[in-house]
Amino acid sequence: ARAMPEQKKGGKAYKQQPTRLYVKGAVMGFKRGLRNQYSHTSLLKVEGVQDKASTEFYMGKRVVYIYKAEKEVKGTKFRTIWGRVTRSHGTGGIVRAKFNRNLPPRAIGGRVRVMLYPSRV
Repeated sequence: ARAMPEQKKGGKAYKQQPTRLYVKGAVMGFKRGLRNQYSHTSLLKVEGVQDKASTEFYMGKRVVYIYKAEKEVKGTKFRTIWGRVTRSHGTGGIVRAKFNRNLPPRAIGGRVRVMLYPSRV
């Protein structure tokens, strides 16, 4: 993180940007065969992961899909669907994830955050 001028945010003064506790990812679609689609399992591409060995670190990590809705609930228009990385998919660094509620079709191509917790180290 590059140094920034001292700012006040939430009552705390800090000199640099806050640390990002997630890795960016994208929803590629759902697990599927030639004719059948299994929408309870989503396929995710995690930034910087190119092979199957690299996916091992992300097993069990929490994933969140964040979207914006029209109606404000609990003071915010943002809603979330949480999930978890379950296993790898193929050898190209794609992972499978199961969400608490199945992701909507409009999530395909959208962004997800792959949290760096829980730690297994």
